[in-house]
Amino acid sequence: MKRLTFLLIGALVLGGVFVLTTFSANDDAELPGYMEADLVLVGSEQGGRIATLSVHEGQEVSTGDPIFTLESSEQEAAAAAARARLVEAEARLADAEAESQRPREIEVLEAALARTKAMHQQAKLNLERIQALYDKGWVSKAQLDEAVAQDESNEAAVAEAERRIDAAKLPGRSGVIDAAKASVEASRHALAEAEKSLGKRQVFAPSGGTIEELYFRPGEVVTAGQGVVALLPPENLKLRFFVDEPDRAKLRLDQTVSLTCDSCPADLSAKINFIAREAEFTPPVIFSREQRQKLVFLVEARPDSRAAKLTAGQPVTVMLDPAPEKVVR
Repeated sequence: MKRLTFLLIGALVLGGVFVLTTFSANDDAELPGYMEADLVLVGSEQGGRIATLSVHEGQEVSTGDPIFTLESSEQEAAAAAARARLVEAEARLADAEAESQRPREIEVLEAALARTKAMHQQAKLNLERIQALYDKGWVSKAQLDEAVAQDESNEAAVAEAERRIDAAKLPGRSGVIDAAKASVEASRHALAEAEKSLGKRQVFAPSGGTIEELYFRPGEVVTAGQGVVALLPPENLKLRFFVDEPDRAKLRLDQTVSLTCDSCPADLSAKINFIAREAEFTPPVIFSREQRQKLVFLVEARPDSRAAKLTAGQPVTVMLDPAPEKVVR
């Protein structure tokens, strides 16, 4: 009984599609169509908890407008630490370039080396722990990459501290100055990376358009690349309609069609940018003249800028303009 019901429903749907897409087109070249949108899913390159959401559904935004922010206390702390390391490196460079060395300089460098080695050991243990969790699928690849980067950074810091001690023991001061300059340069790069990571916690509109839907709210956790809002740029709105086999042969790309609807501006038009090569409905293998009338083909067209206020799913009436000489084969 259920199977019979499904077959009846399917037959009704196919019949409705056939009537809507072929009957009126053959009479007066007026075809039913509808608007569709290619939404842009706006997300963050990083994962985390949403702290603020600056938009609402239906809101018009411009390129660069704030969309949402992620909780960023860890990234702020990392940027502050990188800034402090840069100040420390610059101070060491100034001290190395001074006319006379401070007494017990090597002892200070050795103490710094011991501290750096301890940090390296802690980073290595943390990497081993994250690796084990990653192998079990409990943490993300981004967290593993961050642990690996931290371990490599601390390893480089140990090597740098050892080079500073070796340079300080040299008779001349040029090695000390070079090591201090290298430390300043490395600290500047580390600070730039930390500030870049912090900046990614704020997400802005990649283009102008309308906020169509919100998928998450403040307090919810999202992963890297996951869409938080759906944005519809005006140029991503498109017209879709179906034509029968005889009319399809008269169409070509970039051909202009007219469209009307209850709220459409006057003389609204669209350019065809896609014509399907395969039919949506396939009749028996032997094609008679009557059966060819049942073939319908999907056509997509980009409306002009005046259609920006139309919405996805809105029904429209499409009128084919006089066919050009060049046809689609």
